[in-house]
Amino acid sequence: MAQGLTEVERKFVPGPGTEERLQELGGTLEHRITFRDSYYDTPELSLMRADHWLRQREGSGWELKCPGVAGVSGPHTEYMELTAEPAIVAQLCEVLGAEGLGAGGVAAVLCPLGLQEVASFVTKRSSWKLVPLGAEELPLWVHLDTADFGYAVGEVEALVHEEAEVPAALEKIHSLSSLLGVPAQEKPPAKLMVYLQCFRPQDYQLLLEENSSREKPRD
Repeated sequence: MAQGLTEVERKFVPGPGTEERLQELGGTLEHRITFRDSYYDTPELSLMRADHWLRQREGSGWELKCPGVAGVSGPHTEYMELTAEPAIVAQLCEVLGAEGLGAGGVAAVLCPLGLQEVASFVTKRSSWKLVPLGAEELPLWVHLDTADFGYAVGEVEALVHEEAEVPAALEKIHSLSSLLGVPAQEKPPAKLMVYLQCFRPQDYQLLLEENSSREKPRD
């Protein structure tokens, strides 16, 4: 797989005092933006069931999130982010077992791969940047999101280049989460999962069953 940045992230439920607390902790508000995310998959959700998430973000282009190396367990996620279209197409072909689609862009392979839009929603986001003392090379981002279907969720996020950087990133994420008052095992769902639960309940149930079987111990 082509290399990209690895996103290490922990979700939490923001409260009315979250932004004030971020200011107290030295955070700076980088921007407030509104954008539309559209997610694509096969009718059988072949990508999502393989823990791959293909998204087109308004103004930002295509991104494919692929599962990171299984390491420390906990209330966080770790994904490799691919944003270069040739790398995305190559990974899509690998996951879906397709060959011979050439080097076109993502839009050109949607139909040949049987991919269609399965979710689309608008998010209002405020993004905060925090630089832990002595960790100028690894800033943390806190995104506070509200989706147009009424769901609000926060994310504490770090982007790293090497797998070896993940443990240090996790330590900083958990430390900041604690300072924000996030309960140790709090793990709210992603916006996409809540969208599916509301508007595509059969797909949501399919993914729940897939996640349950994936999490069972294997001999």
